[in-house]
Amino acid sequence: RKRIGKTIWKKKGYWVALKAFSLAKSLSTGNSKSFFVQQIQALE
Repeated sequence: RKRIGKTIWKKKGYWVALKAFSLAKSLSTGNSKSFFVQQIQALE
C-alpha cells in the first residue's frame, strides 16, 4: 500500500513538472497547441 501511494505521488509530481514545463515552453514559443500534442504523446 505504501509503495503504491509513493508511485502515485511520483506520477503526480511528474505531471506537475510536465505541465509547468509545457506551460513555460508554450508561452516562450507561443505555440501551445503543438506542445500539448507532444505532451500527450510523452504520456503514452
